[in-house]
Amino acid sequence: MRVVILTILMSAIWLRADIIEQKSNTEESLRGISAVSPSIVWASGTHGTYLRTADGGATWEVGHVPDAGSLDFRDVQAFSADMAFLLAAGPGEQSRIYKTIDGGKTWTVQFINKDPKGFFDCMAFWDSDSGIAVGDPVNGKFQLIKTENGKDWKPVPAANLPLAIEGEGAFAASGTCIAVQGKKNVWFVSGGRAARVFRSRDAGETWSVAETPIVHGPASAGSFSIAFRDAKHGVIAGGDYKEPIKEAPSIAFTNDGGKSWQLSRLSPQKYFSAVVFDPSRPKRVVAAGTAQYASTKGITEKKWEVFLPLVQTSSSQPESAQLNAIGISPTGSKVWVVGAKGAIFLIDDICRACTKK
Repeated sequence: MRVVILTILMSAIWLRADIIEQKSNTEESLRGISAVSPSIVWASGTHGTYLRTADGGATWEVGHVPDAGSLDFRDVQAFSADMAFLLAAGPGEQSRIYKTIDGGKTWTVQFINKDPKGFFDCMAFWDSDSGIAVGDPVNGKFQLIKTENGKDWKPVPAANLPLAIEGEGAFAASGTCIAVQGKKNVWFVSGGRAARVFRSRDAGETWSVAETPIVHGPASAGSFSIAFRDAKHGVIAGGDYKEPIKEAPSIAFTNDGGKSWQLSRLSPQKYFSAVVFDPSRPKRVVAAGTAQYASTKGITEKKWEVFLPLVQTSSSQPESAQLNAIGISPTGSKVWVVGAKGAIFLIDDICRACTKK
C-alpha cells in the first residue's frame, strides 16, 4: 500500500540517558532494520540506500545498490555481516528483491515485479533459504512470492487466499507487515477498508483470515505491523498515520495463533508503524511510531512502562520526529529505532530503561 507518512514537530523533546543517538552518516529516510546480533545490524532506506554496522552502531557505513537510486528499500533481512536481503517497495518494477553475500560489495537482483498493478510491501524469513513476501491485492487477491533456496522467488498460488475487500491493502511502513514463526507459520496484516490478519500454517499454501479491532476505514488506517513470540502468542500494531497522535484502537493481541484478536488495554494507543517482542523477556512488547517509542512488560498490561517522544537532536528538521522501524538483537536488551533524515537511536538496555521509569 502506498504510504506517505505525516511528520510532526513536538513541543517538548527530550532523551533519556539510556537512549543514544547514533550517527548514521546519511539523511535518507530509513524504513527497514535487521539486528543480526548486538554488534551486527543492517538498515535500509530511500534512493537505493543501505547501512551496516559491525560494532553495535558506534560506526555506520553507508552504501548504495548499483542502478537502484530510484528505489525505496522498505525492508531488510540480514543473516550475517555478509548476507542480507533488501526489498524495494513501489509500483510495478519498482518492487524488487536484492541479495548480497559479500557485505554489500555486490548485489544480485532476485525478483522484479512485472505486474504494473503490483506493489510489494514487506518480507520475512524462516531461515536464510526460506522466505516469503507480500504485495497489495491484484485482481482481488494479495500477491505472495516465496523462496525455498534463498535465490529463486516463485508466486504462491492465490487460489486458496481469501478475497481481499475493496480498498484493502498492506502497508510498506516498516518491513513488518508480515511475520513468520517456526518452520511453516506465517501471518500478514492489512489496512484501509479492513484491518485483518491472514494466516497460514503450511508456509503460505493455504490461508484463513481473521477480523481485528484495529482502527480502519480510511486508506491511511489499519494494521501496520505484526509479531509472534511463539505459535500462539502474537501482537499487531497500527493506527492512522494521518492522525498519528490521535488516540484510537491500535494495539491488539492473540493467544490462539491469530484465529481471534483482542484489543489491548494498553494506554495510550496512538499510531505505531512497528512492533516487536523482546526475545530475552518474551512477554515484553516494544513499539515505535511517529515521534514515540514505547515498551511494556506485557501486552495485557494497562500502561506503557516507557513512552517517550524522540527526535534527532543534532537535526533541526521536524521530519526526524518520524520513527519507522525497530530492530532488536536476538538476545534481547538492545533495540535500534530508525526514522526520517537518517535517524538512528539505540536503546542500550531496554530493561534498565523500564526499571528507571
